[in-house]
Amino acid sequence: MILDKLGVEDFCYRDLYISSRLSELSEEFDKFYKTFSQEGFVVFDNYRKSHEQVFSKIQVSEILIDAGKVLEQFIAILFGIQDEVKNLHSKFDGEESIMRLKRDFIKKGQLRKKDVPSDQSENRFKELSIFYNSEIESKEMFFSEDEELTFATIVNKLLDEIKYRNSTEAKDKLAILEEYYFLRKFLYPQTLSQWITSRTPQKLDYDNLVDIIRPEIEIQEVIASNHLRRRDGFTLTDKRAETRTITGEIEYCMICHERDKDSCSTGIVEKTGEFKKNPLGIEIKGCPLDEKISEMHALKEHGYTIGALAMVMIDNPMCAGTGHRICNDCMKGCIFQKQTPVNIPQVETSVLTDVLNLPWGFEIYGLLTRWNPLNIRRPYTLPYNGRNVLVVGLGPAGYTLSHYLMNEGFAVVGVDGLKIEPFPKEMTGTELLPPKPIYNYKAEIEKELDERILEGFGGVSEYGITVRWDKNFLTVLHLLLERRSTFKVLDGVRFGGTLTINDAWELGFDHIALATGAGKPTIIDMKNNLCRGIRKASDFLMSLQLTGAAQKSSMANLQIQLPAIVVGGGLTAIDTATEALAYYPIEVEKFVRQSDKIIQEIGDENYWNLFDKEEKIISKRYREHGELIIEERKRADKNGETPNFLPLLKSWGGVKLIYRKSLQDSPAYRLNHEEVHEALSEGIEIVENMSPVEAHIDEFGAVSALSFECSREQKKETIIFPARSVFIAAGTSPNTLYEKEHPNSLQLSGKYFTSFEIISK
Repeated sequence: MILDKLGVEDFCYRDLYISSRLSELSEEFDKFYKTFSQEGFVVFDNYRKSHEQVFSKIQVSEILIDAGKVLEQFIAILFGIQDEVKNLHSKFDGEESIMRLKRDFIKKGQLRKKDVPSDQSENRFKELSIFYNSEIESKEMFFSEDEELTFATIVNKLLDEIKYRNSTEAKDKLAILEEYYFLRKFLYPQTLSQWITSRTPQKLDYDNLVDIIRPEIEIQEVIASNHLRRRDGFTLTDKRAETRTITGEIEYCMICHERDKDSCSTGIVEKTGEFKKNPLGIEIKGCPLDEKISEMHALKEHGYTIGALAMVMIDNPMCAGTGHRICNDCMKGCIFQKQTPVNIPQVETSVLTDVLNLPWGFEIYGLLTRWNPLNIRRPYTLPYNGRNVLVVGLGPAGYTLSHYLMNEGFAVVGVDGLKIEPFPKEMTGTELLPPKPIYNYKAEIEKELDERILEGFGGVSEYGITVRWDKNFLTVLHLLLERRSTFKVLDGVRFGGTLTINDAWELGFDHIALATGAGKPTIIDMKNNLCRGIRKASDFLMSLQLTGAAQKSSMANLQIQLPAIVVGGGLTAIDTATEALAYYPIEVEKFVRQSDKIIQEIGDENYWNLFDKEEKIISKRYREHGELIIEERKRADKNGETPNFLPLLKSWGGVKLIYRKSLQDSPAYRLNHEEVHEALSEGIEIVENMSPVEAHIDEFGAVSALSFECSREQKKETIIFPARSVFIAAGTSPNTLYEKEHPNSLQLSGKYFTSFEIISK
C-alpha cells in the first residue's frame, strides 16, 4: 500500500517526521476540534493555556477523555481509515452489551441474593430452559458460537423495555431469565465457565498468592497444584487476552478517576503522607509513570482505541516496552486490595495491539510518540537545538531517555556493547527519502519469536526476559528510534574501553547519560563455586537469547545438562529455570539430527573416535534423550497435540530452583507472583530454605552435585542434590565499573554513583 498524501489537506507522509510540520498539524487538529465541538475545544484550549493550574484532577480527566475521542476521529481521517475505526467501534458495541449484562443483570441479581436459587430441582431447570430457548427462537437470536452475547442481547432488550416502557411482561420474562441463569450456574457451572460475566474475583491470600503443593517429603519442595501446561520451544508462550476477556477486566474496573480514587495510577497514601504497604511489605505506589489508567479504560470500553492509546502515551510513550508480563505496579495499586485486582497490563497491551493491527497502525503509534495533542507539556517534538547527548546503553532506560531527549530537540547517539542488527535503509529512511510506510504490522514486522532475528536492541528486554513477553515490541521501539533524523546507534562500543568520557567531549557531545544497567553478578560463598558446569544465570540467558541458541535452526554452542539447579529467588532465577527446561529438548534434538548427518558422512566408528571419554558419556546421553524427544514429537504430531516433554525431563532430573528462604520471602513472589505461577505451571520445582555449601566435582572436574544446608527443628542438616548444570542468580552489584577502570572520573557515594538534584530558586 502507498501512503503519500494524507487525509488532512496539504500534508504528506514525510511531513510526519518534520517538527515544524507537526506544529502545523496541531493547528489543523485545533481547527478540526472547533468544527467537531466549539464548546469542547474552548474547554480544552483553556486547559492547555492554564497548564493544569485552574482545573481539578477530575476535570482534567474528563477534558482529556473528550479530547481523546476527537483525536481518534482526526487520526482516522489523517490516515484514511474511517471505516476500519468504525468497525472497531462496532466490535465493542457487542462488548458493551456484555458489560451491561454483568452490571445491570448479574450483579443486581447477586445483590438480591438470587445466586442461591430457592428451587434447585432438575425439573425446574428443564422448565426454565424451555422458556429460554423459546425466547431465542422468537427473537431469532441464533449466535450459536457466542451464547454469552445471545443471552446478553435478549436480557438487554428486556431491560430497555422496562426502562422506556415500564413493560410488565418484560419484567416477568426478566425474572424468569434471572432464575434460569442462576439455577444453571448452580447446577451446571461448567457450562458457564467460558462466560466472562460468570467469573468472580477471588479473595487475595497474600501468604498463598500462588496455588502450590508442598509434598510431605524430607526435601522442602514446592510444585504446581494446578495442571501443567505443555511448552515446545521458544514461541510466544503467554498469548494475550481476547477482546472478551479485556471487556471483562474493564467492566470490573471501578473507573476510579471520577472520584479521584485511581490508586492504580497514584498509589495509596496514608494520613501520614507515606505510601501504604500491602501485607507483603511492598509500598503501594501505583504506576511509576502516573499513567492515566482509569481514563484509558473509560475510552476503551466504548471502542475508542486510538484515543485510549493517546491517553496512555501522555505519560508512557514507550508503552510497547511495558504492559503485559513486564510491570504490575498498577495492579498492586488497584483499589481492590483484598480480591483479585484488575489486570491493567493486559488492557494496556490490548490497546496497543488493537491500534498496531489497524491499517497503518504502526505509523499511528509512531506518530503519537512524536505528536500527541493530549500531552500539553510537549504536544510535538521540538526542532534540533544544536545540543548532542551520548546515551550509554540501549536498554529500557536508554531507549526511553533517547525518546524524551529527541522530543526536547536534542540529537542523540546511543552506544551499546552488544551487536545491534541494522534495518534496511528503506525501513529507516535517509536524509533525502522518508522511511517506507508500514501498512500491515503483522505482515511486515511481527515474527514468531522462535524465528525472529535477535536484534540486540533493548538490553535486558532482549536477553533477560522470557518469551512470555512478545519481543516484537522491541522491534517496534527500535525501528521508531532509528527513523528519527536526530538519532544514531553505534553498536559494539564498550564505554570505558572503546570510548571514554574524554573521547566523548572531544567528539563534541554536550552531555553523557549513563544507562548501563546492573553491574557484575554476585558470587556466592560456596566451595568450588567456579568449577565447570557452574555459570551465572545472566550469562546463560544472554547466551541463549543473543546467540540464537534457542532457535532450532541455530548451531550456536550452548551446552547444558540435566539435572539442573538454579540458585536464587528473584525473577532472573525464575526465568533461568523455565528457559533451561525449555532449551534442553531443543539442544538434544538438534544434537541427534546433526550427529546423524555426521555419522552418515564419516561412519559410526569414526564418529565416536572424535570424542574423549567424558565427551562420549555426554554424547551418548544426548543421543538417548534426543531420540526420546523426537519420538514424543512424532507421537504428538500424529495425534495433533503439543508434545509433552515434561515427564521425560523430570525423569532426567528436571530443573530445580533452590532458595535460601521460603517461597513467600523470595523477591519473585513478593514483587511479581504471577511469574512464579507461570514458571511452576511449566514444570520447574522450587526447593525452599536451602543454602548452598559446596559443589561436588566428578572425575572430569565438572560439577556433579550440590550440597545444601538447611535448618530443621533447630538442627542443621546437609542435603545433596545431583546437578550437571548449575546457574547462580544471586543478584548483581551496582554498575560503577567506569570509575574503577578510570579512577577520579566520577563521584561515588558508597556503592553507587553520587546523585544530584537540580533545585530551582
